[in-house]
Amino acid sequence: MRVATNTSVDTDMFMPFMRDVLRCENSLRELNLMWRLIESSAKMNCPEEAHSILPMMAATRAGFQRLERDLVSSLVHESISEVMAEIGTSARHVIDIVVRNLYERTADVGFLATDQELCRFVAGLDSDPAPVLERLREYRNKYTVYDEILLLDRDGNVLAQIDEDSPVEGSHDPLIAQTLQHQGYVETFRPTSLRPGKERALIYSHRMLDPLTGEPVGVLCLSFAFQGEMEGIFHSRANEDRRSIALLLDGEHRVIASGDPLWISVGAPVPVNQEGAPQLLVRSGRTYLVQTVAAQGYQGYPGPAGWKGQVMVPIELAFSRKQGRALDNLEPAIAQGLLAHAQSFCPPLHEIVTAADTIRRVVWNGQVMTAGERGGQHQLKAVLEQIGETGARTNEVFTQSIRDLYDTVLSSRMRDSELLTRLLVDLLDRNLYERANDCRWWAHTPELRAALAQPDTGDWQQIHQILEHINALYTVYTRLVVYDCQGRIVAASRPCSGDGSSVLGSHVDAATLAAVLALPDTQSYYATPWQPSPLCDGQATYIYHAAIRAPGNDQTVVGGIGIVFNAAAELDAMLRGATADKPGTRTVFIDRQGLVLASTDPHRAVGSTLPLPPEMLQQGRGASVSRAMVHDGHYCIVGCSASNGYREFKVSDGYRDDVLALSFESLGAVQNGALDAAQRQRTALQSMSTALDGQEMATFFVDSALFALDAGSVLEAQSASAIAPVSAGRQPYCVGALARKAHDSITGYVWVFDLGHLLRGQPSEITQESQVIVLQHGGRRTGLLVSELHGVTAFARDQIIKAPAMPGQQGQLITHLIRANQSQTLVQCMDAGHLMALLRSGTNSPENLQRQAA
Repeated sequence: MRVATNTSVDTDMFMPFMRDVLRCENSLRELNLMWRLIESSAKMNCPEEAHSILPMMAATRAGFQRLERDLVSSLVHESISEVMAEIGTSARHVIDIVVRNLYERTADVGFLATDQELCRFVAGLDSDPAPVLERLREYRNKYTVYDEILLLDRDGNVLAQIDEDSPVEGSHDPLIAQTLQHQGYVETFRPTSLRPGKERALIYSHRMLDPLTGEPVGVLCLSFAFQGEMEGIFHSRANEDRRSIALLLDGEHRVIASGDPLWISVGAPVPVNQEGAPQLLVRSGRTYLVQTVAAQGYQGYPGPAGWKGQVMVPIELAFSRKQGRALDNLEPAIAQGLLAHAQSFCPPLHEIVTAADTIRRVVWNGQVMTAGERGGQHQLKAVLEQIGETGARTNEVFTQSIRDLYDTVLSSRMRDSELLTRLLVDLLDRNLYERANDCRWWAHTPELRAALAQPDTGDWQQIHQILEHINALYTVYTRLVVYDCQGRIVAASRPCSGDGSSVLGSHVDAATLAAVLALPDTQSYYATPWQPSPLCDGQATYIYHAAIRAPGNDQTVVGGIGIVFNAAAELDAMLRGATADKPGTRTVFIDRQGLVLASTDPHRAVGSTLPLPPEMLQQGRGASVSRAMVHDGHYCIVGCSASNGYREFKVSDGYRDDVLALSFESLGAVQNGALDAAQRQRTALQSMSTALDGQEMATFFVDSALFALDAGSVLEAQSASAIAPVSAGRQPYCVGALARKAHDSITGYVWVFDLGHLLRGQPSEITQESQVIVLQHGGRRTGLLVSELHGVTAFARDQIIKAPAMPGQQGQLITHLIRANQSQTLVQCMDAGHLMALLRSGTNSPENLQRQAA
C-alpha cells in the first residue's frame, strides 16, 4: 500500500499542504543563495586571494542544486506514501472484516435450512408455531449478528418470524422464487418488503426441503444486522485522529455504509482510486487523497459483488502534524543503525545522506584550504568567516532535513504495523466468536439430544451424517465430536486421525468433561486452553464445548459436543491474508506469556516463546503499539495489538483469553558501530576564537573518540570509497592507495593507513561515513583512514594544553589536549610529523601505540 518509488508525483500540487517541507525548502534556498553570494563576493573583492577556495564553493553550489531538488522531492514523496499506506491499510481493514463476517453467514443459512424441526414445520408436518419460534429465538441468542429470521412458504407467506417490531404477513419479493430454484444460498442487499422500515436489508436465504419428499417447500431468510456491524467496524477506528472517513462501497461506487454520515451520506456516489496512485480526487468541492480496496475473497467466498472498502482524507488535513515523532523515542544506536540500512528501506534517504555527506566534506575541505591564511586581506577574512558560519548552518539544515525525512519513513512504517496488527486481532476475535456460537447451537440439535438421552436406541449413523454435513459446511474445523456423560466419544466427523487411529471410543479429558457438565444453561460454553490435543492430531488448538441437554429438559445434561478448531490452517490463513501485499513482513499470534500460536516467521515456530519487552506483553486489551527495536539480530519495525473481544465474546460472556498479534518488518542486520556513530552525531564543538587569532584544528573521529590535527598540515579529505586496495609490501596498517586529483586529472597517489587499527589493534570497518584525511609534513604526504569528519574549529591558545608524557617513550602519538566546550570535552591532538613517522616505520607495536593514545 505504499506509493511506488518510480511513481511520478507533482510536488507543486502537494507542497502547499506540507508546512514542514515548505520550511525545509525555504531553508535550503536561503543556504543556496548564501553560497552563491559568498562565491560572488570572493570573485569580485579578492579574486587572487580566494583563488584556492573558489573550486570548493563551486562544488558546494553544484551539490546544493541537486540536493535541494532531491531532498524536497523525497520529503513530498514519503509524506504522500505515509498517508497512502495508512488509509490503504484502513480500507483493507473495512472490506476484509466485512467479507470474513459474511462468509460465516453463508454457512449459517445453509445449515439452518436443513434443521429438521424447522423443515417439518414449513412442510406442514408440524403445525404448532410455539416450539419453532422458541428455536429461532434460541438461534438468535447464539448468533447475535442477526436482527430477523423468517420462515416462508412457497408463495411468500410468512410462517414464523422473531422481530415482533416489524411484522410481515407475506411478500412477493423476487428473492423467494430465486431461492426456491437455487440449490445454495442467495445473497440479497437492497430494499425488500421482508424488512419494512429499512432502507436496505442484507438477507441470506436458502430453500427448505420437505423431510419426506425432498421437494422445496419454503424459504429460510437470515437478516444480517448490517448497520450495527458496520458501526462496530467504524467504531474500531475511533481512536484514530479522525482526519479521514471510512466507507463501504457497492459496485457502482455508491456509499452503502459511512463512518460519518454527516460528512458523506449513505447513497452518495464517490470517486474511487483502486490503483492506489497518489492523485487528488474532488468530491463536492473538496479535494481528497483516496484509497479503494476490493475484496480478496475468503475460503472461496468472493464477498458481495463489487463491494469495496474505501478511506478518504481531505488534502488539507492529510499532512497535519501528528503528536510525537518516531525518532524521538528511539535509542540513538538503533536510529543510527537503521540509517545505515537506508539504501534498502528508503533509497532516496540513502542518496540524500550520501549527497549531504559529500557537501559536508567539500565544506570541510574548504575550511582546511583557508586555514592559516594571514595578513591584512580584510576582504578574504570576511569571506572566510562567512564560509565558516554558512558551513555550520549547512550542516544544521542537512541534519534536520534528513531527520525529517527519516522520521516520515519510520513513522509511516510504524503506523502501518499498528494498523496491520489491529486488523489481525479483529479478524481473530470475530472468527472465534463464531466458534463459540457454533458449539452452543449444534448442542441444541434435536437428533443429538435424543440420541444421547437414549444411547441404546439412538440412530448413530444419522448422527454421524449430521456431523459430516456440518463439517462440510463449516470447513474451519478439524472434526466435531459428541460424547456422553462419561466423556466417551460416541460420534465424530472425520473420525480417523492422521496416524490411522479413530477418535471414536476415546475420552475427552477429565477437566474438560467436568467443566462441560457444570455449564449452567444453553448460553454457556467452555473453551479449552490453547494446548496440543489428540482430537487435533496432536496439534495445539482451541476446542469449543457445549453441553447437550435432554429433550424438553434443559436442566439435565446428557453429554457434550466439542468442535475442534483447525487452528494451524486458519490462523496461518489470517496472518498470510493480511500481509499478502507486504512480502517483507512477518506476523505472529502469541499469548500473554509470549507463546507462539501461529507464525509466518520461519525462525519462530509454533510452540516457541517470543522474547518481547514486558510492556508489550502487558499492554491493555484493545491497545496497540509500534516501535523500532532490535529483534533476532536485526533492526525491526514491530507492531503489537492486544485482542479486545467482539460483541459479547470475551467481553461479557465470562471467557477471557487474550491474544496478541505482532508484525515484524526487518530493515537490516544490527550494525556493530551504530553506537559509535550515534555518539558522533551528538558531539559538537564550540569555537572560542576567530580564525585569525586562534589555533585552527581539523577534527575527526576514530570510532566515537574525537581527535584533532593542526589544520595547516591537512591537505584535504576524500571518501574512503575511493581507496584502491593495492598492496604496500609489509607496511603495517596500510589499506591501499588513494588518487589525488586536480581539475579532474590524477596528480599522484598516497598510501592510506588505518588510524583505527593503529589505535585499537583491530582493523577498521569501512562504512559510508568513513573518510581519508590527506596529511602533508616535510614534503611527504600520507592518507589516514578515519571513522568520520567533524569540522575545522578555531580554539583559543589557552584551551590547548600539553598532554602528559608517557614514560619510556621517545615520542608521543597524542601531544596535546584541547579543553573544549568549557572543559567538558577533551579532544586528543596528534602531531602530523610524528604520526607519519610511526606509520611508515612500523616499529611500534599496536600495544605501545594504544598506551600512547590512552
